[in-house]
This record gives sequence, structure tokens and C-alpha cells, in this order.
Amino acid sequence: MTYLYLAIAASVLGLTAWNLWTEKDWRKQATAAMVAIPLLLRVLLIK
Repeated sequence: MTYLYLAIAASVLGLTAWNLWTEKDWRKQATAAMVAIPLLLRVLLIK
């Protein structure tokens, strides 16, 4: 079950990072960065 959770978190992190790099509006980039940080910590198992 943990592996499934990590896979989902990693895939959402990948999509968020892709959105971060392809977005032109800095406000949307900032929002994507704020979403990506907790996802990265979850994937690295840092709580």
C-alpha cells in the first residue's frame, strides 16, 4: 500500500513539475512550486 501511495505522489509531483516549467504566468508558477514542495517531501518520506 505504501508503494502505491508513493507512486501516486510521485506522479502528481511529476505533473506539477511539468506544469511549473511550461507555465508562463509567474503566479501560476509560484502556486505550482508551493504544491510541489510538500509532494517532494512526501516522496522522500520526510514528514
